Parts: sequence; C-alpha cells; structure tokens
Amino acid sequence: MEKVAFLGLGVMGYPMAGHLRAAGYDVSVFNRTKARADAWVAQHGGAAAATPAEAAEGCAMVFSCVGNDDDVRQVILGQDGAFTAMAAGSILIDHTTASAVLARELDAAGKERGIGVLDAPVSGGQAGAENGKLTVMVGGDPAVFDRAEAAMNVFAKAVRLMGPAGHGQLTKMVNQICIAGVVQGLSEGIHFAKQAGLDPRAVVDVIRHGAAQSWQMENRYETMTDGRFEHGFAVNWMRKDLGMTLDESRRNGAHLPLTALIDQFYGEVQGLGGGRWDTSSLIARLEAMTRRD
Repeated sequence: MEKVAFLGLGVMGYPMAGHLRAAGYDVSVFNRTKARADAWVAQHGGAAAATPAEAAEGCAMVFSCVGNDDDVRQVILGQDGAFTAMAAGSILIDHTTASAVLARELDAAGKERGIGVLDAPVSGGQAGAENGKLTVMVGGDPAVFDRAEAAMNVFAKAVRLMGPAGHGQLTKMVNQICIAGVVQGLSEGIHFAKQAGLDPRAVVDVIRHGAAQSWQMENRYETMTDGRFEHGFAVNWMRKDLGMTLDESRRNGAHLPLTALIDQFYGEVQGLGGGRWDTSSLIARLEAMTRRD
C-alpha cells in the first residue's frame, strides 16, 4: 500500500480520505480538531497524527483540504507543516479552494525542496465527495499530474490538468462565477412565480425540460421553495471564494459586474443570519425584501 496523508477532515476531506483508504492506500490523517481525526480512524482505520508534519512523514503524496489561504500556509509551510517532513520527490495535492497567488507560492516553495505541487480545487459539494463524484481542476507540472492522477480519480468523476501552477484555482473561480449567476437567476424565477400566484413546483417541472435547466434547478428548487437552506456549500465560504475571484479580476482586468453584485447580495444574506445557510439562500433575501415592502 502506498503511504499518503490527508490534512483536513471537514465535510469534503473526511469522505475524500475515506475513498483513498477504501482504494487501498495507507492513509495517515491530521485535523486540527483531534476528535474528528480519531473518529475517521475509528471508521476507516489508518492512523491519526498530532501534526501535519507527523502525518506527512514518509508519504509519497500529501493531500490537503482546509479552509483558506492562511490555513493552507499553516498546515503546509508552518513550523510543524507538511513541508518540514516531506521528502524530495513526494507530491503535495492541495484541494482547498484558495487563491492563485497561494498556489504559485506553494509551487515555488515546493520546487526549492524538490517537492511536486498541484493546486487541485474540487467541485461537487458534500454529496460529490461522499459519492466519489467530484470534479477536480488542477494546476501544476504535467509530469507531477501524471503521477497523482490515479489517486485523485479515486474520489472524482473528472480530473483535468488546466495549466501551470494557479490554473486549477483560476478554473475554480470560473466555476464559482457561473454558480453565483445561476443561483441568483433561479432565486428570482422562483420568487417571481410565487408573487405571480403560480405553483413554483409546477413551473419548474415544465421549464426544467428546456433551456433553463441547470444542476441548481434540479437539486435545489424544492428546498428553495420551502425555505430550507441546510444543504451544501455555505454562504460564508462562497463569499470567501467570490472575494478571491474579485481580487483576481482586479489583477487580470476581467470585468465581473454581476459577480460583484451577487457577492453583495450574499453579504445581505449574512446580515439575515444566513452565513451558514447554503448558497441557494439568495432567495431568502428577495423574500425578506418583499416582507419589508
């Protein structure tokens, strides 16, 4: 069994690490909340480590999936970070949705140590992670990608190298731009249907077979209609992603007026107490506005 480490056992990392273990990898895990790592080991076997460095010791590949740029720097570049223990020739695969700036920083730090680095954010949400159906968009060196692709395929339905360091994160930004626009449009459509006296479920059942169809429509229209927002990716995390995307757009000159506006809308959802609601909660803002009117 090839020895690997997984750093970060949140709603995504926990099942992703589990798929690696089920595929026959010898997995060592680290999580800042130790009880979470202990629970993973109790369920899957493997070993829990006290530090990222301890988890990474002797591993051919180290996977990470944590919260933001600062979290990645801590677990990879920190005093007890993975890079302090990883050997030349090993590979870091960072699945965190982070900035392209950080991806390039990690790539440069890895090259100094002879460590291959891939920025490899994922899409598909908690359900995709649990079912092994994630989409992985990767930036890095093709030779490093070739060595790591099979391991990523364990928890993915699609894995693609998008270009050099940072291009995985840039592709994930495109993903978030598109999702934000679709969710806002769906929110407005369902809200309009309610205000017009239509049955939103009947409306969607008709239009889902035409050009308006989307993943969000198929998977979220019922919970949006009912005002239930406990599914999937949280508003707080979406605002983090959109913030990085808008920062990057200022660097590359892209014009993202709709994305900037929807980011503000998500800020209003946070103001309603919905920071931990899923991203489909944009409709709650519209309904709150109607109640005020």
